[in-house]
Amino acid sequence: MWQSGDAYEAYIGRWSRRIAETFVRQLDAPASRRWLDVGCGTGALTSAVLAAADPTEVVGVDPSEGFLKTARAGVTDPRASFTLADARSLPFPDDRFDVAVSGLVLNFVPAPARAAAEIARVTVPGGSAAAYLWDLAEGMEIIRCFWDAAAELDPEKVADLDEGRRFPLCRPEPFGRLWTEAGFTAVSVGEIKIPAVFTDFDDYWQPFLGAQGPAPSYLATLPEARRHQIRELLRSSLPTDPDGSIPLTARAWVVRGTA
Repeated sequence: MWQSGDAYEAYIGRWSRRIAETFVRQLDAPASRRWLDVGCGTGALTSAVLAAADPTEVVGVDPSEGFLKTARAGVTDPRASFTLADARSLPFPDDRFDVAVSGLVLNFVPAPARAAAEIARVTVPGGSAAAYLWDLAEGMEIIRCFWDAAAELDPEKVADLDEGRRFPLCRPEPFGRLWTEAGFTAVSVGEIKIPAVFTDFDDYWQPFLGAQGPAPSYLATLPEARRHQIRELLRSSLPTDPDGSIPLTARAWVVRGTA
C-alpha cells in the first residue's frame, strides 16, 4: 500500500486535488512565502499551492518513494522540491517555513501528535499551519459506501478495518485538539465538501482494484467470489441517476492555527 502513485490518483487523487484547490484558496496566505507540504503524496496539494498561492518555494515530504516519483514527474515547477522523510521527524531546522500544510495523511501517521509537534517546530512564529482529513465516518461517501457494503458480508473482519472506526482523528473535536496540544493558537476547525460524481459504476469500482488505501487493500485480500458479492451489492445500493452516473459527495475536515 502507498507505493503506486498512478493507482492512488485513480482512486482518491482526482478528488483530493479538488479539495486541495479549495483548501489553499481558503487559507488566503500572502504571496512569496515558504511552504511545507507534509505527506505530499503524489503532489496534489503542492500543485495547488503553486497554482494559487504564488509561493517562493514549496517543499514536499513523504515516506513513499513511489508517490514521490509520481509527484516529481507531475510537478516540474522549479519552486517545488520533494524529499523522502517521515512526518514525525522532519529534516529541517526550527522556524524554516512560513506556512506548513498537510493533506489527508495525519490519520495514517502512527503518532500524529509527534507529527503535529514537528509541524509546529518548523513553522515560524506567527506563521500558519493547517491540515485536512477526510470525514471517514460519514461525509466521505466514496469510501463510506464501500465499507458499509463490505460490512454486510464480512462484519467481523470489517469491524476492525473500517476507516471510520479506525481513525477517530478524522472528526472535528480530536482534530482540533491535535493542533491545540501542539501549541498552535487561534485554532479553528471547518469543512470542505465537494461533489464526487462518477460517470458510471465501473468508474466507481475500478479504482478499488488498485490496492492503494485501506479499502482497496482489503479488497485485494478477498477471493474473487467475495469481491463479486461486494461489487454487486454496491451496484444495487449506490445512488444512480437516469444517465447511469453516480452522484456522491466527499467531505474533509480542516484544522488551522497560528504558530
